[in-house]
Amino acid sequence: MRITIPVAKVLAALLAEPGVERYGLDLMRMTGLPSGTLYPVLHRLRAAGWLAADWEAIDPVAAGRPARRYYRLTAVGVAQARRALADLRAAIPDGRPSWGGAEPTGAPAW
Repeated sequence: MRITIPVAKVLAALLAEPGVERYGLDLMRMTGLPSGTLYPVLHRLRAAGWLAADWEAIDPVAAGRPARRYYRLTAVGVAQARRALADLRAAIPDGRPSWGGAEPTGAPAW
């Protein structure tokens, strides 16, 4: 998988708490990515087997909102994400990639 800056942001956000399920808006806030960038990244990660996704089990009428789709890294995804971000850090001269702005909220410190 090609690790672009948006992919790295999503992986870093998910690795901040690997056992926690996140929904799209939550990930958009954590990464600063717009939905048009985030959802294709999530789709690529799912296709690669790095990410699992499940719909929230609610009654949308009773809840007053649509069901959310929750995403979490698979065991393979956790290992691959850690490796990919470590490789990315190793490729950057000072070990700190430039995100083009603030680091994702909730993401681990580089």
